[in-house]
Amino acid sequence: MLIEFSVENFMSIKNKITFSMLAGNEKENLDNTFESGKERFLKSAVMYGANASGKTNILRAITVAVFNIRNSSIRQINQKMIEIIPFKFDKDTINKPTSFEFIFIANNQKYIYGFSADINKIYDEYLYQYLSAKPTKIFERKNVNEYEFNKTEQKELSEIVNKNTDNKLFLSTATLWNYQKTRIPFMWFVSNISSLNNYSTLADIVIGEFDKDNNGDLKKFAINLLSEADINLKDYDFQKKPMTMEQAVSMANNPVLSALLKNNNATETMLTSWKIITKHDIEDDDSNMNKYNLDIHEESEGTQNLFFLSPILRNAFLQGSTIIIDEIDRSLHPLLVKYIISLFHNPNINKNNAQLIFNTHDTNLLTLDIFRREQIWFVEKDYKKGTTDLYPLDDFSVRKTENIQKGYLNGRYGAIPFVVAGNSLWES
Repeated sequence: MLIEFSVENFMSIKNKITFSMLAGNEKENLDNTFESGKERFLKSAVMYGANASGKTNILRAITVAVFNIRNSSIRQINQKMIEIIPFKFDKDTINKPTSFEFIFIANNQKYIYGFSADINKIYDEYLYQYLSAKPTKIFERKNVNEYEFNKTEQKELSEIVNKNTDNKLFLSTATLWNYQKTRIPFMWFVSNISSLNNYSTLADIVIGEFDKDNNGDLKKFAINLLSEADINLKDYDFQKKPMTMEQAVSMANNPVLSALLKNNNATETMLTSWKIITKHDIEDDDSNMNKYNLDIHEESEGTQNLFFLSPILRNAFLQGSTIIIDEIDRSLHPLLVKYIISLFHNPNINKNNAQLIFNTHDTNLLTLDIFRREQIWFVEKDYKKGTTDLYPLDDFSVRKTENIQKGYLNGRYGAIPFVVAGNSLWES
C-alpha cells in the first residue's frame, strides 16, 4: 500500500509536494481507514482543482515513475527514459533532474524508495527498509555511478553495479540479478500500484484478464458490478481469433502502439483480435422477455468504462493494490463514481485494504459523509509563476457539520477557477 508520494521539478510542479495516505486521529468514517502495524492509513483520496491546475500532473508523476521503474531492465544503453519532463518556466529547473519518492508497505514491510533523473540518466537513487523505528539503508546511489552499501552486502552488490548503466535503475537491475532485498519493493511497483490515465486505452490494458478467466470468477464479478450499478447486462461472451501483423498495426489506437508492435517482432501466432458480446433480457410491450445481443462497443461509454474497470477493481480487492485514476468521472454518472468509492470503503468487499486515488470535478462528492478531512486534497496553481501546489482539507479548521461543497465553490479552500465575466472577448 502507498503511504506517501513526493515529486519535485515535474511539469507544473516546481517545488517539492507530498501526497499522503496517512489517516488522522478522528473517529469519523473509520471504515475509510485501516490499520497496519501501529499506524492507520486511508483507503481512498480525492483531488480537486481548477482546469490546468496540475491535478493530472500529480497523478501523471506517479504513472511516469512507476512506468520507468517497471521498464528499466529492458532499456537499451543510451535509450532515453519516458516522459520525465522538468518544470520549464525557470532557467535553473529546466536543466535539473526530476525527483520522485515513494513510501510504501509491501509484504508487511515498510520501504522508502526514490530517484532523481532526466530523460538521459539516473542521478540519485536510494532504497531504505524499516527494520525498526529508523530506516536501514539497502543501497544509495549518488552522482550517477557512486554507490554505497552496507559492508555485509558490498561484495555481492558491487558485482551487480558493473551490470548497471547510467539510464537504468539499480532497483530493477539488482532484482534482475536475483538480489533478494530489492525483490519485494520492486515487485510492489510491478504488481501493487497501477495508474489509469485514459479510459480510451482501458480495454487494451485489461483484455487479457477476460481471456484468462477460465473459471468465470471475473465474469461473475463484472456482471454483479454492473447489476449493482443498475446496468441491464445479464451475461457476456468473450471471443478471440488470430490476426496478422498488418491487421494488428492497422487496428492500433495510436502511433506508439503501432511502433511497439513492429519493434517487438511479435509473431502472427501471438496476435489476436477480440470481441465481447453483451447479453440483455428485454421486456416487450406484451410483458414478454426477449434476449438481445450487442457488441460491447455498442454499449454506452459509461457502461464500457465500468465493464472494463471490473478486472482492475477485482484485482485490487484481491491483492490490496493501489489504483490511481485520472478524471474518474469521465463518462460515469456521479452516482456510479460514488458507488465505486463505496466499494473501497466497504470492509466486506475491500478485505485486503486496496486504495483508490483519483481526481474529479464532481463537487457532489465533497461531503464529510463520504470522506474524512484528510482524504480530500486541493490542487492550486500560481498562474503568475506557473507552479502547482497541493494541500489537504485537513489544513483548514473544518467542522463536521460544515458544507464542504459550498465552502469550496465559494473559494474558501482555494483551488477553483476565478472566472471574470465581462465584454472583453472581442477586444484587441
